[in-house]
Amino acid sequence: MKALYAFDDKYRKAGFKIIAGIDEAGRGPLAGPVVAAAVALNPAVEIDGINDSKKLTAAKRKSLFYEILYSALYIGVGVVDADEIDRINILNATRLAMSAAFSDLGVWPDILLIDALKLPAVACEQVPIIKGDAKSASIAAASIIAKHLRDSIMSLFHYKYPRYNFLAHKGYGTKEHIENINVHGPCEIHRKTFAPVSVLKLRFQ
Repeated sequence: MKALYAFDDKYRKAGFKIIAGIDEAGRGPLAGPVVAAAVALNPAVEIDGINDSKKLTAAKRKSLFYEILYSALYIGVGVVDADEIDRINILNATRLAMSAAFSDLGVWPDILLIDALKLPAVACEQVPIIKGDAKSASIAAASIIAKHLRDSIMSLFHYKYPRYNFLAHKGYGTKEHIENINVHGPCEIHRKTFAPVSVLKLRFQ
C-alpha cells in the first residue's frame, strides 16, 4: 500500500537514510514463542500488497515473506521461548525478542519505527507507533516476517505435539485448544503463567 511507504518516506525526507521497522508475533497465544523481526526495506522497491500481517491470508503472507526476503536491505529475527516468557513475563520477553532482532539486523539503522513499544536496551533513535503495522511499510514488513516465521515454528510443533492441533490455531486460545489442554494437560511449550493454562496445569501436578 502506497500510504504505508509514504509514511516511511516522511522520515527519509527528514534525513534518516536507513529506516528499520520492528514488530512481533505471538504475544497473546497460550503456547509457543514470541517472535520479533526487524526489517530495513529497500526504498527503491515497493512491494505490492504489503500490509499489517493480521489483515492478510496465510498464503499472501507467505508470498510477501519471500518478496521481503528477496528485496529488503537487512532483516533480523529474535525468538524467545515459552519458558523465558514465563520467567520474565510477556512484555519483557517481547522487548527481548525485539532487541535480539535489532542485534541480528546486521546494520545500525538511523531510526527504528516500532509497533507501540520502546526498547530501553537499544541505543538508537526510536519512534513507538500505535498500530504501526497498519501505518508503516517497514513495520508491516516486520510483522509479516515475524508472523510467517512464528506460524512455521508452530506448524513444526504440531508434529511433535499432535494432540493439541497447533497446525490449526498456532497456540492461540481457541475452544479446541483449551479443550485439548483440559484433556491432556499442558505440554513443554505451553506458557504456564498464562490463564487458563495456569489453572488447568494444577490438575496434572
